[in-house]
Amino acid sequence: MNDSRMTSGYETGAGGTSPGEGTRAVRAGLPDPVKHEPTLPGPVFAAHFHLPGDPTGPYTYGRDENPTWTLLERAIGELEAPGQDGVETLVFPSGMAAISSVLFSQLRTGDVAVLPNDGYQALPLVRAQLETYGIEVRTAPTGGDAQLDLLDGARLLWIETPSNPGLDVCDVRRLAEAAHARGALVAVDNTLATPLGQRPLELGADFTVASGTKQLTGHGDVLLGYVAGRDAEAMAAVRRWRKIAGAITGPMEAWLAHRSIATLQLRVDRQNATALTLAQALRERPEVTGLRYPGLPDDPSHKIALQQMRRYGCVVSFTLPSQARADRFLDALRLVDDATSFGGVRSTAERRGRWGGDAVPEGFVRFSVGAEDPADLVADVLRALDESAG
Repeated sequence: MNDSRMTSGYETGAGGTSPGEGTRAVRAGLPDPVKHEPTLPGPVFAAHFHLPGDPTGPYTYGRDENPTWTLLERAIGELEAPGQDGVETLVFPSGMAAISSVLFSQLRTGDVAVLPNDGYQALPLVRAQLETYGIEVRTAPTGGDAQLDLLDGARLLWIETPSNPGLDVCDVRRLAEAAHARGALVAVDNTLATPLGQRPLELGADFTVASGTKQLTGHGDVLLGYVAGRDAEAMAAVRRWRKIAGAITGPMEAWLAHRSIATLQLRVDRQNATALTLAQALRERPEVTGLRYPGLPDDPSHKIALQQMRRYGCVVSFTLPSQARADRFLDALRLVDDATSFGGVRSTAERRGRWGGDAVPEGFVRFSVGAEDPADLVADVLRALDESAG
């Protein structure tokens, strides 16, 4: 079992205080320094390990554990639950593998799960699969804490906040308290916020789950997921599911992810600040409707976000008058790639209606703000809006 304790001599920061988030991100998960060894050891490629005698020790077979995973799991745990003992983190080869591990390890035939109906696009597929196993699935929107009304008899509450792609926010503390009062577990998808935006375990969740493919790693070159939780029995079930399903991360991907986390605070701060700047600029455009960004003071979710989030994310959503207008806008952008996913250092945008499955207008655009110079990015967006008007 991985140990989420800090290992690199940075338990305290300046003046004996806890280290800042930048320090924590840079040092997270690093082993104690060894003379002539790299600061972050390279990936360990091993299907099996030398194992004479009884199979004791942390590393026996490559489907169970890998030293490269261990360091990454420590790093993520230190970000999701800094200074907290007893929190375990497990990495997976994708966000969906992480989501599946919680749902299918915790739910049984006859159980009730409460999911958002405006969350990640794959959730309807998850619902269909759960229902084939005889699990009742109830759904409600994220906004207005609507899932509260469905908790009676539930075994698991799944929260996604901010929701993707609509960017609604719900009160995690309120929902978690209500769920626990009814004997339900609580899992929070923390993908859009990242651990630097909010810490669901501190807000009362039993699990924090995320796709590390997005802003956590931030370069659009790694598929990754993770689950963190403090309940040993529940996490043992997640670990067992990972072993049974064989949902394991490649060592190279794990190493790349750990390397990328070092710049997380730098990227998040830049991208979040630029996202707010872009949202403010879009607010002045008459053709833009339905603008959402939790960091805007007049956003419907801002009041709740202010209570539980430290940063508001890099995604801005808005609607243009038609599918054709949105397509012309996306085609006119020069600094923004027309691509799915979000959180990368290069800005991306897409018309979400092209996939189907999201209850959004045809002109709805999900815009992921990258690390470009803010003035350049905003100028590119405003120019593309002008050019797409005709």
